[in-house]
Amino acid sequence: MGFKDLRGFMGFLEKKGELRRVKTEVDSELEITEIVDRIVKSGGPALLFERVKGLEIPVVSNLFGSYNRMAWALGRESFGELENIISGAVPRLPKTLGEGLKSLFKLALVSRIKPKIVKNAPCQEIVLEGEEVDLSRLPVLKCWPQDAGRFITLPLVTTKDPETGHQNIGMYRMQIFDRQTTGMHWQIHHDGAQNFRKSDPNKPFEVAVALGADPATIYSATAPLPHGLDELIFSGFLRGEPVEVVKAKAVDLHVPANAEMILEGYVLHAEERLEGPFGDHTGYYSLADEYPVFHVKAITMRKNPIYPATVVGKPPMEDCYMGKATERIFLPLIKAVLPEVKDIDLPLEGVFHNCVIVSIKKGFPKHAFKTMNALWSLGQMMFSKFIVVVDEHVNVHDYSEVAWRVFNNVDPKRDCLLSKGPLDVLDHSSPTPYHGHKMGIDATRKWPEEGHSREWPDEISMDEKIRELVDERWAEYGLG
Repeated sequence: MGFKDLRGFMGFLEKKGELRRVKTEVDSELEITEIVDRIVKSGGPALLFERVKGLEIPVVSNLFGSYNRMAWALGRESFGELENIISGAVPRLPKTLGEGLKSLFKLALVSRIKPKIVKNAPCQEIVLEGEEVDLSRLPVLKCWPQDAGRFITLPLVTTKDPETGHQNIGMYRMQIFDRQTTGMHWQIHHDGAQNFRKSDPNKPFEVAVALGADPATIYSATAPLPHGLDELIFSGFLRGEPVEVVKAKAVDLHVPANAEMILEGYVLHAEERLEGPFGDHTGYYSLADEYPVFHVKAITMRKNPIYPATVVGKPPMEDCYMGKATERIFLPLIKAVLPEVKDIDLPLEGVFHNCVIVSIKKGFPKHAFKTMNALWSLGQMMFSKFIVVVDEHVNVHDYSEVAWRVFNNVDPKRDCLLSKGPLDVLDHSSPTPYHGHKMGIDATRKWPEEGHSREWPDEISMDEKIRELVDERWAEYGLG
C-alpha cells in the first residue's frame, strides 16, 4: 500500500472515515489553528477546509495526526510494522548509523527505486512567473496570536550540495514577508544550511519548495538521514516504488512531479531579515532572529491545487506522530550500533529533543553512562537534553513505571551525569544558543562495583502460582 500523491492518500483516508470536509467558511488567521488543535488533541480525523475566507485554494491539515494515519502514510497497515522497515532491508548489522543507511540505499538503487525523471508533471499544469507570482493567493496560516505573520509549515525545501551535486530535502518553516519573498528558517545544524554555506557567496543559491507531495515524501523530509543520503530514495524505499520527479522551470533542481505546487527561487548570502516569533512545536514561541530571505521567481501548481498545512504547538500535535514514526523506524539501527539497547521512548512532552528514555541490558559497572555518551554521539541524538537509562525489563513506554524507577533507584550525586554539547536551536532554557548542558540519569539497579555497598532490595512480586489461581477463580469473586 503506497500513495503516488497527496490526493490518493486523502481519498484513502476519506474512505476510512479518517478525513472530514469542513464546508463552512473559515479564516486562515487563527481560526483554522484553533479547530485543528482541538481535533488533534481529541484524536480526531484529518480536515479538509474547502472554503477559506477570501481565498480560492482549500487547506488540508492533520493528515498524520494519529498512529494509524502515520502508518498508512508510509504504506503500512499498523504502526507496529514501522519497526521492521529498515531491519528487514539492511543485509547485515552496521557499525554506524550512516553505514546502515548506506546499505539500505545501495539496496534501494539495486531495487530500482531511485527517483524517476519525467518530462510532464501535474505540479506544472499551471506556471506563474514574474508579476504573476503572488504568495498572498495561498491560504498560508497564521497559527498563533504572537506569530510574526503567516508561516508555511509543511514545506519540502530542496537544495543541492555544491560539492557533490546531490540534492537534499528538509522541512524548514517559511514566514511570508510579501508577495514574492519569505524567510528561510534553516537552522545551523541542518543540511539545507550546510549546502547554503558551501555555495558561492557571490551567486544566488537556488531553492525549490514543494507543497503537498505524497505522504512518504513529506515524512522523509523530516527523517534524520545522514548528510548526502537522498530523501527521495528513502521515500521510494518506503513507498516500494520510485518517486517521480521533474526538472523545475526556473531553477536547476528536480522536484516531486505529483506535488500540489512548487515555489522556485533563490537565496542570497548577503541578505538576512528578522524572522519570527513563531508558535513552535515546543509549545513556546521561538524568538525572532535573522535568517536568509527566499525570493520566489516562479510558482507552478496543479489545476485546483490543495494547500497542506500542519499546526504545531503544545503537544500532542500532528508532528508528534511523525516523531514517533522516526523513533520506531530508526530503533533497529540504534540497537545494531549499541547492542545493549533494548528499547527507546521519546516522550511527546520532550518534543523529541529534550528527553530520551532507554532500556539496556547492563553488562558492566557504569554501563548506563557509556550508553548516554554513545547516544549523544548519534546524529540528531546529540540534541537530547535528558537521557534516562533503565534496566532491560522496564517498559520505557510506561512513564509511571519509569518515574517510579527514577524516584527510587537514583542517588543524585552518584547516578547523574552532567555533560556539555550541542542543543536544538529551539531550546530556550540554555543561556547560550545552539549548545548547553545535558543530564544523564542512571535509574538501573546499582552494583557493588558502582559504589553501592548496601544490599539492593528485591522488587515486590506475587507468587506466580497464586496469580494463576486468582486468574482462574476471578469470576467466582463477583468483582467484574
